[in-house]
Amino acid sequence: MSATNKVLLVTGGSRGIGAAICRQASEAGYRVAVNYVSNRAAADALVAELETGGGEAIAVKGDVGNEADVLAMFEVVDKTFGRLDAFVNNAGIVDAKARVDEMSGARVERMMRVNVVGSFLCAREAVKRMSTRHGGKGGAIVNLSSVAAIHGAAGEYVDYAASKGAIDTMTIGLAREVATEGVRVNAVSPGITDTEIHASGGQPDRVARMRDVLPMKRPGSADEVASAVLYLLSDAASYITGAILNVSGGR
Repeated sequence: MSATNKVLLVTGGSRGIGAAICRQASEAGYRVAVNYVSNRAAADALVAELETGGGEAIAVKGDVGNEADVLAMFEVVDKTFGRLDAFVNNAGIVDAKARVDEMSGARVERMMRVNVVGSFLCAREAVKRMSTRHGGKGGAIVNLSSVAAIHGAAGEYVDYAASKGAIDTMTIGLAREVATEGVRVNAVSPGITDTEIHASGGQPDRVARMRDVLPMKRPGSADEVASAVLYLLSDAASYITGAILNVSGGR
């Protein structure tokens, strides 16, 4: 899975699954652009870690839900590295546990703006740089979905689940759209994974609480999800596009 000198941009790359992807990518030889929205310290610390390990990395600020920020983020990558070979649509949000009849319009709009619109905007910019139709040399995109798209997250995060259902559909449609242009598009769909996202949704105990309903009786790790992402980015997955790979321990 060597990717010497290839350039990878990971949105939401400073923590959790995103950071695990950045670490594994750097080890594989990618030059890595670590996107973050507000936690500059975490992004800088990760970049320093990757550089200490012999990698090349930069931190790039940007809110994927803001089109101007998306454009600026990709321009930084252009100016720094001069190419883009791989892209991971990892940035996303979850909100507090709530029923649909308790959700405000502002909450739902924010969820869709970041998780869906942001992913579309970033995928658009990645395709513009990779697609042979636009003069690119090809590349690979991996979107982060969730098995919540299948289960629906009733009583907790139906808006989040719906946003990930949109990601699944986008993955399939975009993959077919650019299949003859040298760009592969796939998704990884994690199940219960031990990251900070549960605490950000107001349920820091969710992993422990869900453990017994998981077929493998344990959560996944960020590294296990990252390994699947790196596989789909690699040449080892050269005939895979439009796939949604569940990394959910059988859930």
